[in-house]
Amino acid sequence: MLNALRIANLSLLILFPIAWFAPLLRAALLPIFGMDEISVISGLQSLWGSDVFLALIVTAFAVFAPYLKTIGLALVHFDLLKAQVLPVLGYLGKLAMADIFLIALYVVVVKGAGRVTVEGGWGLYLFTGCVLASILVSILTIRHIKKTTP
Repeated sequence: MLNALRIANLSLLILFPIAWFAPLLRAALLPIFGMDEISVISGLQSLWGSDVFLALIVTAFAVFAPYLKTIGLALVHFDLLKAQVLPVLGYLGKLAMADIFLIALYVVVVKGAGRVTVEGGWGLYLFTGCVLASILVSILTIRHIKKTTP
């Protein structure tokens, strides 16, 4: 069981960066002009030019929170960090989930604007899957530790 958790968690170290560069959304003012693809990284690049504070928040939610959680879980899996940090790692996972909520909210608001076309890209599903997988690995890690600790 622990080896499967290790492999699943370590695979997230590869999948998260792919999700950051994958297209989250395709958007266009009018669909006849073609759709622009927006990824986490391209969105962050745009935000740094216009709103530094929001860029810091999104960077923390989309990049640092899920990656730090994954690294922390790996350290717990390999007994390099005590299991007492798992609640803190759980909060990092919730921050990453907040980022997905913000993206979904953006899609709903922009679609309501009328002349704008927005579609979810495969990166949105990959990023969501990575965050959910990270949450599942956390839950299973906690269960495993409770079973093996006297």
